[in-house]
Amino acid sequence: MEKKEKQAVWLYPETKELMISHLKAANARSQSEFIEDAIKFYAGYLDCNSSIATEYLAPVLTSIIDGIVKGSEYRINRGLFKLAVESAMQSHFLAAVNDVDDETVENLRGMCVDEVRHINGVINFERAYDYQNRSDDDE
Repeated sequence: MEKKEKQAVWLYPETKELMISHLKAANARSQSEFIEDAIKFYAGYLDCNSSIATEYLAPVLTSIIDGIVKGSEYRINRGLFKLAVESAMQSHFLAAVNDVDDETVENLRGMCVDEVRHINGVINFERAYDYQNRSDDDE
């Protein structure tokens, strides 16, 4: 454990009063601890791009950001679940009313994987409609 060294610090009376009035809020056991924490906080602020930057970020801020991310994650997952249910319903409906062989299903799956990769997941009904209704002369 590192040994602390005594330092002389000159403070204006109002600055010292500010420190004393905030000791409890800072959860500091002494004025020395308050000053040391304040220096680390300010150094973290100055070194925003360093790994010690988190020393000046309030835990409350981290908690708020975490809550926002978790809330968004919940809404996105819930939406994805609903879409998956709808997609499953459509798949079962289409399978029930169409007589399609296994080879056609596999070819369609491959084509769709390639298409979704190509369009970066932005599905467009009109494009699929045009593809399915094009004449053999268009190829």
